[in-house]
Amino acid sequence: MDVSSCDVLVVGGGAAGLRAAIAIAEANLNLRVAVISKVYPMRSHTVSAEGGAAAVIKPNDSLDEHAYDTISGGDWLCDQDAVEAFVNEAPVEMLRLEHWGCPWSRQPDGRVAVRSFGGMKVERTWFAADKTGFHMLHSLFQTTLKYEAIQRYDECFVTKLLVEKGRCQGVVAIEVATGKILAITAKAVILATGGCGKVFPFTTNGAIKTGDGMALAYRAGAPLKDMEFVQYHPTGLPLTGILITEATRSEGGWLLNKDGYRYLQDYDLGKPQPKPVLRSMELGPRDRLSQAFVKEQAKGRTLEGPYGHYVHLDIRHLGEKLIDKKLPFVRALCRKYVNLDPVKEMIPVRPVVHYMMGGIHTDIYGATPLPGLYAAGEAACVSINGANRLGSNSLTECLVFGARAGQAAAAFAAEQKETNPAISAQARDEQRRLEESFLRKTDGKERIAPLREEMHKNMEACAGIYRTGAELKRAAQVLRGLQDRFHDLQLDDRSYTFNTELTAALELSFMLDVAEGIVASAFARQESRGSHQRTDHPQRDDDKFLAHSLAYRSPEGPPRIEHLPVTITRWPPGQRVYGK
Repeated sequence: MDVSSCDVLVVGGGAAGLRAAIAIAEANLNLRVAVISKVYPMRSHTVSAEGGAAAVIKPNDSLDEHAYDTISGGDWLCDQDAVEAFVNEAPVEMLRLEHWGCPWSRQPDGRVAVRSFGGMKVERTWFAADKTGFHMLHSLFQTTLKYEAIQRYDECFVTKLLVEKGRCQGVVAIEVATGKILAITAKAVILATGGCGKVFPFTTNGAIKTGDGMALAYRAGAPLKDMEFVQYHPTGLPLTGILITEATRSEGGWLLNKDGYRYLQDYDLGKPQPKPVLRSMELGPRDRLSQAFVKEQAKGRTLEGPYGHYVHLDIRHLGEKLIDKKLPFVRALCRKYVNLDPVKEMIPVRPVVHYMMGGIHTDIYGATPLPGLYAAGEAACVSINGANRLGSNSLTECLVFGARAGQAAAAFAAEQKETNPAISAQARDEQRRLEESFLRKTDGKERIAPLREEMHKNMEACAGIYRTGAELKRAAQVLRGLQDRFHDLQLDDRSYTFNTELTAALELSFMLDVAEGIVASAFARQESRGSHQRTDHPQRDDDKFLAHSLAYRSPEGPPRIEHLPVTITRWPPGQRVYGK
């Protein structure tokens, strides 16, 4: 086993993790910073974000309007102190990123261009064509290279948090290329590992988004917050789940049913008018658009293909010049993965799991209830997204709360003495567990793929866009059975070098933990709010459930669910609306 140390360890090399690392390096030049990631940082999932990042910049906009759109769009489950901090710091972070080299798209007069995004009253989404995440991640990664204090552990998979005397003091990880076990001690740890969309079978998320950080914190004793809120994006490609960005609808794309009818005008998307105006109805909140698709399907108005039901996204009327200027990646995706040209043909789309509003419970500085452990980005739940995230808030959230978590972790680490030597015994125990439970085991009867497939079917059937108590109860029983069967898992590959089967087994273990948190939290919330729709409890219930769900791990059984009041500052709960 290799043992190394640093002052602050960042787990995850995406936007939130890299922004945190930069913040630490800037806050204290004497701190040693390490970034550990299971993929090379430029392959982190931030790179796939297309549409843009929200921040107030135009004179017709205001911080209060951004805050209100976010809170209302989140169906009043957002912590308003966190939202106010977010909207205040967002413009500063976005301008800073430009100074670091992010090439924001421009208006003809040279000013930063912004576009509309779902659920926002005004145009406030900055973008770099439709490769925003790609350019943001490049800028952040290049900026980290100028700090000698930042050390990287690329392609290393973290399997355990080291906790001693009630404080997080490092991690155990596997170096994928060699199978070598690494123990990295730290005075503070930041989890920035992204979401857990791969808990579901049909998702925009890449294969790496398996809820690792969420499960690591959960196993160490930190609760997972608001896990029942799973966002479906209304426009994914039916075969692959690849995202067709909301920017297509921002630029004027239409959603059409099998009759060529813009069906969203028939549904309540949260606008104050009796019917949404045709110009903007495709930019309703993502949860409402996904729910409208399910209702169209029930009415027999969707199309059916080899990969399920779908509708059409039509951008032909935008013209080739605009598409090539503002949506070039969309055109490339359609040509490569669907063999069609959106300049001439309509794009088949259907709702697809996209984002987790829930995550590791943190305060507005990224601190979890476990001292020494911080979290940021999609892995965390600082509660700015509530029951439904507005499109383009997430990339900015990575910047704002990545920076906050980095600064807070740096301050915490500067006050700590050296890590406790006793944690080396924990690291050896983890090495022994990995070897005995996976690499040396020869009598198991279960395999990874059947267990993962059953988890996927269960989550899609019981914890999708619409849910019932009976279905969620059945899902919990299935997941508990899968947890038991996992202990009988057998690997065919028992080598150490590039053992991707071992990595897949560990990821499945993390996903099963996270899936139980989602289902248990959804079962306990007996109301419908945002992306959590219970057909047996169809109304929002502020009297009982204007509160966050906290899922705590139980050693032998399902999670324990508690509730935490939502922080209200200036905006009392009201009707959820969007648009003017």
